[in-house]
Amino acid sequence: MQIDAAGRIDPSDGFTLSQINEPMRSPEAVPGMVDTMDFQTIADSMAAMTCIVSVEKLERDRYGKIRIVTGNRAYIDSIEHPAPGAEMLTDRFIPNSEYTDYLTRDLNFEDYCYRAAVKKKCLHSYAHPDRLPVWLNMSFLPLWPDEGNLCYCMYVMEINFEPDSASISNTSAEIAAGVLKTCVQLRGSNDFQATMADIIKDIRKLCDAEHCCILIMDEQERTCSVLCEAFSVDTPLVTMEKYVDDSFFEIADSWKGTIMGSNCLIIKNEQDMEVVRERNPLWYESLTSAGAKNIVLFPLKSRDQLLGYIWAVNYDAENVVNIKDTLEITTFILGSELGNHLLLDRLKILSSKDMLTGVNNRNEMNNYVDSLCAETNEGTNSVGVIFADLNGLKRVNDARGHNAGDALLKDAAAALREVFSNEEIFRAGGDEFCLIVTDITMEELAKKMDEIRKASGHYEGVFFALGGSVEESSRNVRLALRHADENMYEDKAKFYREHPELEPR
Repeated sequence: MQIDAAGRIDPSDGFTLSQINEPMRSPEAVPGMVDTMDFQTIADSMAAMTCIVSVEKLERDRYGKIRIVTGNRAYIDSIEHPAPGAEMLTDRFIPNSEYTDYLTRDLNFEDYCYRAAVKKKCLHSYAHPDRLPVWLNMSFLPLWPDEGNLCYCMYVMEINFEPDSASISNTSAEIAAGVLKTCVQLRGSNDFQATMADIIKDIRKLCDAEHCCILIMDEQERTCSVLCEAFSVDTPLVTMEKYVDDSFFEIADSWKGTIMGSNCLIIKNEQDMEVVRERNPLWYESLTSAGAKNIVLFPLKSRDQLLGYIWAVNYDAENVVNIKDTLEITTFILGSELGNHLLLDRLKILSSKDMLTGVNNRNEMNNYVDSLCAETNEGTNSVGVIFADLNGLKRVNDARGHNAGDALLKDAAAALREVFSNEEIFRAGGDEFCLIVTDITMEELAKKMDEIRKASGHYEGVFFALGGSVEESSRNVRLALRHADENMYEDKAKFYREHPELEPR
């Protein structure tokens, strides 16, 4: 550390804690720096990691530079000797440096510093920023007096490497009541979709927003879907269904870079919106052209896996602290519940769907047949069954390999989808599909079989042996299955008489 004859400190040099405690005779040593003696005493009086933050107050509720004036030994050690995985952008502490010298710009941190230092509010937050593998228990306390346009607050931080339930739940009665209501709604309903629709309405009211939405993302399939959304009365904003197409995943995927390692993105005004313009110009244009003036965006995660996002557009920015605190806890719960719901959906798909063709599998077919035969089924509707056996599959497998055979099976399923809904199609065996339709006549079923033959012509090498049967009572579905199977084998024999070159050897 270099000190000249006038007692000025060279800010390009590093500092040790003992040097920080030395008297600083001139505030002009570093632009904007004030005498840190009192601040150092305040910081050193705290056992937890503590630093003093200065915020440059500008006109129209704006702020300029945010600096870390000084810190206690524990705070400086968190920079110079960080825990594994908690490293900052530099491992050298220099008093009165901008906070962005140590960590990526974080609008949430800036907002809390501004509210504490300038608005003189006492604030607390417990958050898990994506950029660090830790939970941060943070308090922001205002300091007095101000020095011209420089305002000060004390930032106290505790690091948890695992989430602490007591810290998460340590909140106001109003927030706790809202979160508790969400928990009761989720646990007390068997209709997840309807419950989420009610929850998003409550969140919209809490935020006093024009629009709230939960978007689900499938990172493997690179697709998005709207789980639920809610609108205020007379809002000009339109449903997200209008925007969510095959290309929307790329926009949603870019939000991780816009949040830049924080646990959420809170845009309150034009100054914050400029940050979005810098980080994500395409999304900025999309937001502003749609009429968005501000937005709060939270990722939904379960076991550190991103499942989607929840957001509120054109919300009450004056209530931003309460909104942030509530959504931090609510999204923690929603992410867990959504993860369980999607896992159950995935398990259901695995147990009921044929993974190759995407149609229902034999297990689902057996369940459906059992339900039709059950005593609870009155059997007043008829049931029609078609067995569709794919001719020539063994020849294709033998001659061109299983990949070619798999492609043929996928084309066969696609041909059947041109005639039937996916719920009516079952892969009964290796090369055999079964179609089960209720409330149908034999004449209508025969027409469906003709449509299958026509659709098969759209795919090279797809030839079906077809057999159909109709029973007046759906409870007799097993009889229809047997007759349809017998008729299919008659059609298969006829096909191979006409096409002996495709007959299996």
